[in-house]
Parts: sequence; structure tokens; C-alpha cells
Amino acid sequence: QVQLQESGPGRVSPSQTLSLTCAVSGGSITTSPYAWNWIRQAPGKEREWVGSVVHDGMIYYKPSLKNRTSISSDTSKNQFSLLLSSVTPEDTAVYYCARANNRWSEDYDIWGPGIQVTVAS
Repeated sequence: QVQLQESGPGRVSPSQTLSLTCAVSGGSITTSPYAWNWIRQAPGKEREWVGSVVHDGMIYYKPSLKNRTSISSDTSKNQFSLLLSSVTPEDTAVYYCARANNRWSEDYDIWGPGIQVTVAS
């Protein structure tokens, strides 16, 4: 079965760039019609979609984060990545990667376990 696993540093200094990777096993990130998403949840806040990369390589960003976010995929390694620049303490959250059944869906059927990222000096 498909499994997702986030990796990256758990602590980032303010103004630096957060870098996370999601390794996918049991299935290819190029398989239609799936979309591979980054989602975060800050303490006491609603879950927030950050962006996604679709099986065909198209990338989508949350508009309010677009100028700080970069998502990419590496099909040779079957993984996708998130860069979030100029981080502030407000970017502290548990970051998840998750699969959706298509690029428009908010129905995520497979999740990684999540990784806590704290922005602090």
C-alpha cells in the first residue's frame, strides 16, 4: 500500500527557509490522477493547505503563501519537497504530506505521520 513519510529539520530559525521532503513508497507520484499535497496545522488553528504537485507535474500554491513557497518533485526518487522561505514563528506547525484523489480534491486518503517544525531562534 502507499505510504508517505515526511523528513526535515524540526527547528528553523526566523527568516530562514524551511525545507521538507515527503518520500512516497508503494506507488508512483506520476500515477494519474493523484495529487500530492503539503498541509500544515498550527497549534489551536485549523488545518491549512499549503500546496500540491500533481501526477503530471503541475504545481499549485495557496495564494497567501505563494511568494514564499516552492514545491517540487523528484520522480527518480519518488518524492516531493516543500521550501518555505522567510519563516516566522507563525509558520510553526505540524507539517503533513498527503495524497488526494485528484488536483481539485480536498479529500486526502493517505497521510504521512507529520513532522513538527518549530520556528525559533
